[in-house]
Amino acid sequence: MSSTLGSIPTTQRAAQIREFGKPLVVDSNLPVPSPESLAPGECLVKMECAGVCQSDLHARNGDWTLKPKLPLICGHEGVGRVVAIGKDTYQAECAVRLGDRVGIKWMARACLRCEWCRKGDEACCPSRKVHGFGINGTFAEYTVTYIDYVTPIPAEVSSEEAVPILCAGLTVYKGLKQCNVHIGDWIAIPGAGGGLGHLAVQYAVNMGLRVIAIDAGDAKRDFCLSLGAEHFIDFRESIDLVQDVIEATDGGPHAALVTAGGSFPYEQALVYLRPSGTLVAVGQGSDDAIKAPFALLVGKRLKIVGSALGTRQDAIEALDLVARGKVVTQYTTRPLEDVDSVFEDLAAGKVTGRVVLQF
Repeated sequence: MSSTLGSIPTTQRAAQIREFGKPLVVDSNLPVPSPESLAPGECLVKMECAGVCQSDLHARNGDWTLKPKLPLICGHEGVGRVVAIGKDTYQAECAVRLGDRVGIKWMARACLRCEWCRKGDEACCPSRKVHGFGINGTFAEYTVTYIDYVTPIPAEVSSEEAVPILCAGLTVYKGLKQCNVHIGDWIAIPGAGGGLGHLAVQYAVNMGLRVIAIDAGDAKRDFCLSLGAEHFIDFRESIDLVQDVIEATDGGPHAALVTAGGSFPYEQALVYLRPSGTLVAVGQGSDDAIKAPFALLVGKRLKIVGSALGTRQDAIEALDLVARGKVVTQYTTRPLEDVDSVFEDLAAGKVTGRVVLQF
């Protein structure tokens, strides 16, 4: 028998992608995986809340090369309690126990045996499993995941505060580690007022970097400056954004962490970065491509780094900064049934911070 905590229902409420480009279907009669069906190493989590990410919108629309196999429960960041652990899981080495509050991330599992896993680059594991794309995700009352990959949530952090860190925070925290910068260097963050960007501003400030935030609107201006950005440039109002960034940073930032989607912010960054600067790509639109002229790459000796996700240790470090009050997540809460209106707001750039769905 598997280990269980309390009574587990047979049906649940969840939001499924059933057809690309169409609204999610919120169904109250989807089956809950039975504890007996869990494989060794798997656990069943009773969800408390889940975050809505731009990647979820792309999953619903099917406009990435990576497409979910439908039907599939959407979502890839969430927090809940472990209520069942698969039969024959070796309890002596089990990372979690029944009743533990844990975080679920984009990465559900990696093999831990391939070259990339051995080198600490689990995001490149060819056998990786991904919530909300390859396996059912977090927009559900119950979710199956793996004991080795859930993240313990510090007692000082609420479930709603923790959710944005499990994807957005983890992504930018890892990206900042790859920016090749030093204390006192300038970093530009396009998309600074969004779900990833507002966390990137705070992590960057805590790393001793000077931040120039790029986004649009007075609300995001005030928000980014309150988080520690030294300058804010409104890309909708700026006549020459590249020149504005260069002037504000006395010659151009040493790095740019692009959290906005689309190719244009990347192409602008290549121009305003100072020589030997680093462009770190984390934000994605549809399968766009960027133009990177050789004259810029070679002449300025620029580096372009793609960064996806972070390690299990990165997640613990990112949450620790929240637990110690160094990073604050900005979020609003909505019911699960509002998920498609949240998608509309995301597509229109109307979301400041993150939206968290409550069950």
